[in-house]
Amino acid sequence: MTVKIKVYSDYVCPFCFLAEAPLEEAIKGKDVDIEWMPFELRPYPNETLRPEGDYLQRTWKQSVYPMADRMGIKIVLPNVSPQPYTHLAFEGFQYAKEKGRGNEYNIRLLRAFFQEEQDIGNMDVLTKLAGEVGLDVQAYRTALENRTFREEHQKALQHAYTEANISAVPTFIIGDTVAAGIHSKENLERIINEEKSKQNSSEIPEGLACGMDGC
Repeated sequence: MTVKIKVYSDYVCPFCFLAEAPLEEAIKGKDVDIEWMPFELRPYPNETLRPEGDYLQRTWKQSVYPMADRMGIKIVLPNVSPQPYTHLAFEGFQYAKEKGRGNEYNIRLLRAFFQEEQDIGNMDVLTKLAGEVGLDVQAYRTALENRTFREEHQKALQHAYTEANISAVPTFIIGDTVAAGIHSKENLERIINEEKSKQNSSEIPEGLACGMDGC
């Protein structure tokens, strides 16, 4: 059976971007189904962070850059101030998901922000990125302008906040296992294999036996 993996993330979370590479390595050759799930760290009207502020400067210097160096991943603190709200990007994700391009869309937006410093709160930028993953740019832009997927996105947020009880990102739900934070390829593989083993065990019928009268 396929192991289902849900990845809760926000496009302005650097650890979500760093977590993508080991996940991609861990799932190679495995029967898994990945579903990216929206989570807004600072939904509107909460103030978003500024890259020149003490908090981001300290966090990146002490945690993000050292971790990225160890992992061999290029990342920069985007010079977009203040950081963008991500609700429009996530509404665009719902469109991309409907068109079968959700995973490609998410990865492209993370790279656009953390490697290219693109403003993913800008509708023109989002539309361009959508086209780069093969989406119809006019239909995508219309969906954003009309807020077509606003309700769908809000439902996804409520699921994350209240049903799945996600409090930090990235968080992986692999089968029945919840794993918060960045995990190594080896640890993700271990969890996937354990979940696969549990699934296989549950497929074995219990209580069946052959008797004197046959099977």
